[in-house]
Amino acid sequence: MKIKKIYVPIALATTLAIGVLLGGMLNYPEQKGGGGFITGTTGGKGKLNKLVDFIESEYVDDVNTDSIVDITVNSILEKLDPHSVYIDKKEMEQVSQSMKGDFVGIGVNFYMYKDSVAVIKPLPGGPSDKAGIKPGDRILYANNYKLFGRKLPNDSLYSQLKGEEGSNVQLTIYRKSDRRKFKVNVTRDVVPIKSVDAAVMANPQTGYIKINRFAETTAAEFRTALAQLKKQGAKALIIDLRDNGGGYMEQAVEIADELLPDGQVIVKTKNKKGRVDTTRATETGSFETGKLYVLINENSASASEILAGAIQDNDRGTLVGRRSFGKGLVQREMPLGDGSAVRLTIARYYTPSGRSIQRSYKEGGEAYFNDLEKRYESGELYAADSIKIADTLKFKTLKGRVVYGGGGIIPDAFVPLDGKHGNEALASVMQSGVVSYFVFEQLDKNRKEFAALNQQQIADKVTKGDLYFAAFNAYLGRNGLVLNLDKQKDMVKQYLAAEFVKQLIGEQAYYSMILQHDSMIKEVLKK
Repeated sequence: MKIKKIYVPIALATTLAIGVLLGGMLNYPEQKGGGGFITGTTGGKGKLNKLVDFIESEYVDDVNTDSIVDITVNSILEKLDPHSVYIDKKEMEQVSQSMKGDFVGIGVNFYMYKDSVAVIKPLPGGPSDKAGIKPGDRILYANNYKLFGRKLPNDSLYSQLKGEEGSNVQLTIYRKSDRRKFKVNVTRDVVPIKSVDAAVMANPQTGYIKINRFAETTAAEFRTALAQLKKQGAKALIIDLRDNGGGYMEQAVEIADELLPDGQVIVKTKNKKGRVDTTRATETGSFETGKLYVLINENSASASEILAGAIQDNDRGTLVGRRSFGKGLVQREMPLGDGSAVRLTIARYYTPSGRSIQRSYKEGGEAYFNDLEKRYESGELYAADSIKIADTLKFKTLKGRVVYGGGGIIPDAFVPLDGKHGNEALASVMQSGVVSYFVFEQLDKNRKEFAALNQQQIADKVTKGDLYFAAFNAYLGRNGLVLNLDKQKDMVKQYLAAEFVKQLIGEQAYYSMILQHDSMIKEVLKK
């Protein structure tokens, strides 16, 4: 399908052009240290060593024994649980960088447009912004290294733009709006990879914070965002954990500590020896009173569920949305000495009331990760009474409310998936990179037409009339996606307008628009 060619690059571009997509449903401690693997000399471990050595020295053809070891490691881990996984060197570098919270580079949001590196937007205040690079610019060369017309693999492309802090790279730029080519020197610097996407006011009294993952810097980002919102008058707070697959457990615990009174339980973990560790809130919280709402959905997992479970079980706030993913396993990461690592499940975590919200994985990893399909088919994403509740796994919150274990956290207020049953494809497309790519193309035709417009004027230009709606419909058709947009015309226009604002103004403006039409936000603001 043609659409694959455009979806992958824009998905990568949205991570500030470092090519990092946060993998899996993570939930593990921040830690340092190392270890080995397959190093024993007796029993089963010894057999593996002997077999690999025998193949390497005697097998009739040349064989990459590293790949054999990789297969062996994966086969072993598949016998354990879906979250005990092997991560090869290349993927490990990407995930580690994403979880670190920053990287050293030139600071642009870009993707491959046709055969060129096209700048969507320089990071405000970043190296490229300071050097005068603008949205729509094409980066033709990095020093003397040609970047266009070559279909470069992502790692080759990023290696040219990243580098040591303080190092210089000379970029050759083509500015389409001026039809000129020029060179500019950019000094590489530390570029943050945000885990807090937005901090805006949903109404004059209610602040909104969107967290996309739990990285090393998330708690600090959250505290900064919360302080800003309180200065703007926030008395209530919405924390959006939708589609947040997890990350470092300690970061979720730190955020819970900002919200819970001294002494309340945040999370418990239990290892194979039966040792239970209990983590409690301290007296240093900055938002221990005031209305609190946490948004979750079927893709909120692990560390997100730790935070949501702590809020629900302590009756600190209201959970709004749909049943969460259901991951209650804690992983420890063990480096294997060659840049790769194993992430091994070492404990289970429990919410303050004692719930293990880990879903069953007895049917295997494939069925486990395809659970979302079952939720569609059962109607659970559209009706609260379709959620299967484990009546035998009843627990009580601090104030005596009944909550259930057995697979994910069930919200206090259910909000169905946007759109009618059967329109999932359209909703997915409107929140994908396809929209970003389309909007960039529209702006690229005549960026000056939008240059003097403010946020409201941009929105009006896109939503009043059917010009951009019709163009988007035709664009989908050219790329092999035939969808009936007419029944959801208003929603399509809203997403298009928000994306125009995002690329022209920024993330905060984008969220301020999207929230006006968000069904979960509407549910919160009714309360």
